[in-house]
Amino acid sequence: MKISVGTLKDQREELAAFLEPRVGVKPSVSGDSLEMDDGSIREGVRPRHVKTYIKRFMYTKGLKKNYRVFVSGKELTIQEIELGEEEKKKGKEEAPKAPSKEEGPKEKEEPAPEKAPEEPKQEKAAPKKPRAKKKKVESGD
Repeated sequence: MKISVGTLKDQREELAAFLEPRVGVKPSVSGDSLEMDDGSIREGVRPRHVKTYIKRFMYTKGLKKNYRVFVSGKELTIQEIELGEEEKKKGKEEAPKAPSKEEGPKEKEEPAPEKAPEEPKQEKAAPKKPRAKKKKVESGD
C-alpha cells in the first residue's frame, strides 16, 4: 500500500508513527510517500480504514480543512485543497478575536425580550380499554 503525502512532507514521520499501532507495521518513508508491505499489514485493515486514520491524524494537527484524502485501489493520495478568497476570509472571520485595550469594555447586551405566556397544556385522553371479544355461538342443526 502506498500513501502519497504531497505537500505534507514535513509531517511524514509523525504520520508514520501515528499509523504504526493502527495498521500493525511502521510505514517506510521515501521521498513524498509512505509505503507498507501488504502482507505485513494487520488482518482486516483496508485502504478505506487507513484513509480514516489519516483523516483523524490531520484533524488532530488542525489540517483537515485544508486537505483531502483519495483512495484508488491500494494507493492513497493526500491532496491540498486550494481555498478561494471567500473561504479564506470566512476562515479568518471565524477565528475568535480578543478585544484590544483600545476598544474599551464591551457594552452590556440588551436583555432578551420577555416570552409570551405559555398556553396551558392539554390533558391526555384516558387510554382506551380493549374491547371484549364476542364468543361465537355454535348452532346445533
